[in-house]
Amino acid sequence: MRAPIGDFDHATPVTDCLDELTGPVAAAVRAWSGGVPADRILYVDTDPRWADTAVFVEHYGRDLLERSANCVVVAGRRGAASTLAACVVLSTTRLDVNGVVRRHLGARKASFAPMDTATGETGMEYGGITPVGLPGGWPVLVDAAVVDLPYVLVGSGRRRGKLLVPGKAFAELPGAVVLEGLGTEPGAA
Repeated sequence: MRAPIGDFDHATPVTDCLDELTGPVAAAVRAWSGGVPADRILYVDTDPRWADTAVFVEHYGRDLLERSANCVVVAGRRGAASTLAACVVLSTTRLDVNGVVRRHLGARKASFAPMDTATGETGMEYGGITPVGLPGGWPVLVDAAVVDLPYVLVGSGRRRGKLLVPGKAFAELPGAVVLEGLGTEPGAA
């Protein structure tokens, strides 16, 4: 099957390649019940050496820069209580951690979660964390611009491989909250 975005040799419905995914991601696909059928989510095999966005788009298509999203794990703290959440923003934007994220989580302070926390809590590889298959109960904050795209490239849970997800499917993820302004233009105040 031809990928709907990017210059990939082949795209496979994620339901046909569960062995390529981490356990939490494969389990989420098996349990998928959103309005967007799970087989509309596609898997593309990619070289893990090119997993970082800037290098990735050089190899798989410059058009992917505006159609890629990053899934970032954040920690919001208020007193001794800490809340982990995932935030999904377009790769061309900067996550508004100290504004939108902090306010939505009701936290006094919000910051990027340490790498070992992000990977340990999600069961996913750093550089491949995806909003599909996150721990139950986590808020998944999704920028409205992500939901508006026909397809979005995001991690697969590993550095090898990516998922091509219909934008509206992000709004159907467990714990998803779609927010305007979650991702801001770099340099914006």
